[in-house]
Amino acid sequence: MSLLAKIEAILYLKGQPLSIGGLAELARCDRKEVEEALIQLMSDYAHRDSALEVVETDSGYTLQLREAYMELMHTLVAPELGVGALRTLAAIALNGGITQTDLVELRGSGAYQQVQELVELGFVHKRKQPNARSYWLQVTKKFHQYFQVDQLPKQLSLNFAEDLPLDLPLDSTVQ
Repeated sequence: MSLLAKIEAILYLKGQPLSIGGLAELARCDRKEVEEALIQLMSDYAHRDSALEVVETDSGYTLQLREAYMELMHTLVAPELGVGALRTLAAIALNGGITQTDLVELRGSGAYQQVQELVELGFVHKRKQPNARSYWLQVTKKFHQYFQVDQLPKQLSLNFAEDLPLDLPLDSTVQ
């Protein structure tokens, strides 16, 4: 394995900026060899038609996606949603839309921030209701596409009010 390929693999696997000293330690070679390999690697990436590039940042060297591909990344890579935001999103989806006032009663005051995050990510549409103080919230097409709701089998489409017995013991198993 060449040192160039080893440095490239380390940058890829670490997924964060690394100093020359850190790279030298991981590659088990001296700093001068790492510097030469980085120059060659940066040159190689600069001259090839690649979505990736090796760049020097304030914290070290990193292998990253070129700026031109950032929009594609935001489209394809899953946004990290916290448990609270996921529960808020589920409440909106399961209700088929809900007023923000009702949602806050259901989920608590943290729902305000979670709704804002979900709107920014494009999962929820927030619309001012005519003659009302509260906003109407509902999931967007992006929500359906991202969570592949349309591809769920029909048997998973439950009407919770009708399909689940109210007297089912907690330790029962469905057969």
